[in-house]
Amino acid sequence: MAVDVSVLRVFTDAEGNHGNPLGVVDARLVAPADRQAVAAELGYSETIFIEIPATGADSAGAHIFTPTTELPFAGHPTVGAAWWLKQRGTTVATLQVPAGAVAVEHGDEFTFIRARAEWAPDFGIYEFDSVDEVLAADPDAYGDDVEHYVWAWIDRDAGTIRSRLFASHLGIREDEATGAGAVRIAAHLGRDLDITQGRGSQLIARWDPQGWVTVAGRVVDDGVRRLV
Repeated sequence: MAVDVSVLRVFTDAEGNHGNPLGVVDARLVAPADRQAVAAELGYSETIFIEIPATGADSAGAHIFTPTTELPFAGHPTVGAAWWLKQRGTTVATLQVPAGAVAVEHGDEFTFIRARAEWAPDFGIYEFDSVDEVLAADPDAYGDDVEHYVWAWIDRDAGTIRSRLFASHLGIREDEATGAGAVRIAAHLGRDLDITQGRGSQLIARWDPQGWVTVAGRVVDDGVRRLV
């Protein structure tokens, strides 16, 4: 059976450039046992399968897969899924992922999700002295045990940073924009951050001392890809 996959880019800049590609699939179209294979065939850093809620419901279930494994939580799929549901006329207050209930809000420009800091993986975090060092980092120089988040201050007082993330053990040599990385680095530093990641993707992270982090980003629709 053919499967239509909505392709989004999440965490673009203000002009709609960059962003992390995401596959969005109606979960009714793919049996649970086949979802990992679909995610591997698509090849995006993550693909999310959404259980479309009944009319009047304010929550949707979702499952997130990298090319090699299922994740309990990830940021760019939940931001993208929340935006996608709203475009369909189904605005939800929460997305239920295996890690827990992800709160959702929408603004004129940004889509917001709110997650617990501990839902993000325990990344290896490496602070560099300069943005140039971040840009020069070689993904192949890092191991395949955990995700590796490299970063440097652009402006410490303003809370702006430049980052990259490598996750070869998940089948992702380099992730263009990582919402869970934004959650983890905001909790690690204990402050609000504006993040430029990858080639120029933009993420907003707002830290709550109670252990919550709100992540926001822009989303662009790149059309439909059909798997047959």
